[in-house]
Amino acid sequence: MTSSRLVKILAMVALAAALAGCQERRDPGFQGWVEADMIFVSPDEAGRVVKLNVREGDEVKVGDLLYSVDDDLQQADLNQNKATLANAQQTYDRAASLRGTGAGTQANLDAAVSALRVAQAKVNTSETRLARRKGFAPVAGTIQQIYFREGEMVAAQRPVLSIMPPGNMKLRFFVPEAELPKLSIGDQVRVVCDNCAADLTAKIYFIATTAEYTPPVIYSLDERNKLVYLIQARPSRPDALRVGQPISVYLNPKTPVADRR
Repeated sequence: MTSSRLVKILAMVALAAALAGCQERRDPGFQGWVEADMIFVSPDEAGRVVKLNVREGDEVKVGDLLYSVDDDLQQADLNQNKATLANAQQTYDRAASLRGTGAGTQANLDAAVSALRVAQAKVNTSETRLARRKGFAPVAGTIQQIYFREGEMVAAQRPVLSIMPPGNMKLRFFVPEAELPKLSIGDQVRVVCDNCAADLTAKIYFIATTAEYTPPVIYSLDERNKLVYLIQARPSRPDALRVGQPISVYLNPKTPVADRR
């Protein structure tokens, strides 16, 4: 073999090794998606939505008025209990006056006191029911979805709308069993998605202790490779992501990303 031919062969081997090493260093990543833990706001009792103060995509603060549900029945109940309270107050005043002059008994006064307290408690309950016909934002966030519009009937404890607080956004992805030793709570991972910023990261806060797929008989070597575990992470910039968006997650933020096409 001539020296020139030997040099060419060595060069080809070196090039192949370099290309293989470069490809091996590229991280294929793990496929996942964006989710969020929504806050659902609902009325305590059934009714008709009479006013909707927000639209999907609106930003709200804690205490902002979101919607109103018809309150005719609650208002009528309050009026009735107020009338009962007024009568109970008169009965108490009379019993207290008679007891003061010696014409009344202590038993009558005690009964009047008890009736007055019950009537006051019913008024307080009615006022609470009436106040809860309006839905206020329990957290700050973005109106994610509206389920009932003005004029529609909503059942008790059925959400009228949902709010997505920025801190409730999360990334979900699965990793094979062999990758688990590389992961720990608090680890930072790299996040890549279509038309997203290049510097997105997330911090792992949950690692499943059970596999999503369990072989029915024996954990053979081939079957163990099918085991995957759910991982959840909080994005550092939740405003840059959207619920339902597909993503790719890379365990080493500095590793070159493999071609995803």
